Amino acid sequence: MRRLLFLAHRLPFPPDKGERIRAWHMLEHLARDWSIDLGCLSDDAADAQHLPMLRELCRSVHAQPVGPRITLAARALLHARPGQPLTLGWFHAPGLRAWVDAQLASGAHDAAFVYSSAMAPYVMGARLPLSVLDLVDVDSEKWRAYAAGAAPPRRQLWAREARTLLAFERRAAAAFDHTILVSQAECARFAALAPEVAERLSWVDNGVDLARFDPAQVWLSPFTPGRPALVFTGTMDYRPNIAAVTWFAEAVLPVLRGFNPAIEFHIVGTRPTPAVRVLAQRPGVHVTGRVADTRPYMAHAAIAVAPLTIARGIQNKVLEAMAMARPVIASPAAFEGVRARDGRDLLVAEGVDATVQAVLAVLRGEYPGLGAAARAAMLRRYAWPTTLRRLDTALRPRVLA
Repeated sequence: MRRLLFLAHRLPFPPDKGERIRAWHMLEHLARDWSIDLGCLSDDAADAQHLPMLRELCRSVHAQPVGPRITLAARALLHARPGQPLTLGWFHAPGLRAWVDAQLASGAHDAAFVYSSAMAPYVMGARLPLSVLDLVDVDSEKWRAYAAGAAPPRRQLWAREARTLLAFERRAAAAFDHTILVSQAECARFAALAPEVAERLSWVDNGVDLARFDPAQVWLSPFTPGRPALVFTGTMDYRPNIAAVTWFAEAVLPVLRGFNPAIEFHIVGTRPTPAVRVLAQRPGVHVTGRVADTRPYMAHAAIAVAPLTIARGIQNKVLEAMAMARPVIASPAAFEGVRARDGRDLLVAEGVDATVQAVLAVLRGEYPGLGAAARAAMLRRYAWPTTLRRLDTALRPRVLA
């Protein structure tokens, strides 16, 4: 069996958040045809319970413990260099570096698959039959968007990160044999920013676990009967998610409740920051924190909302809610990269007025087939076995020659 070095910036299990969902399904898929040596960083003590399962799947697993975020931030500053993004220092771990070096020195691998630009330095410069980098999305564009909406000194700091990270993304893509991104739109964006590597770029769409997110399953409702539940799911210490729910709770929900005081907004996700928790003091807003399973909240939601203003790639929250046959109302940013039809499979709305009108229209029953069409769109295009065929293509050149 061919041997693969697989690197990821987080332990790729459990698949309960965006970065882990994609990494896990790729790892599980590749393990069918490759003997995998997995190297990753571990920033959560709970990761240890998942190592036995990963070791059954992989030939070997090295999960390098790293400290809390404040330690990682200090490490990023310590390793800061002129022209270098802070991201690289954040994910620099000497223990993982030593393990990767030993793996590369063995000369045993037929290919390396590196998940995220942060892991690229561990492999860049190594001699391998094939190296594939999954940028996932153009992370530098996220920092550029952060800078555009920030006040000094964050504006300058984030603008620097955007500039230096883009320069590194371009160098990394040039150093790997092939680079993939999460959607055709994201691939086209990076090709425009890095035309020198455009011929070596492709995309592998995110998928959705259609058996797990299946509306035919039955869950008890977590909501009060008679109160239409609008649901947002996501990790709630992530800046774009914080901005999205804050805007919806402060600008959209009061207008909606003026039409129907029973409407409630549920923010469902782990690690809510103080800025998110305080939203629960507003009428009709609920902040759950971490829940054992988000599916009951999706299954019984009147509408799943994704009002992000900053979004890269494909939003798993949108795919999962559509797979659950729920009506979804997404911002243009959250819709980008999703291969579905506005008005048939989901609704796209921008701004307070358009979002309010879309929510009210769904609640009035004006889109009775929206949920079924959403599920059908996921079945057509987003089953993981379908999307991951492109990953097999990316890893085929040279190895089989």
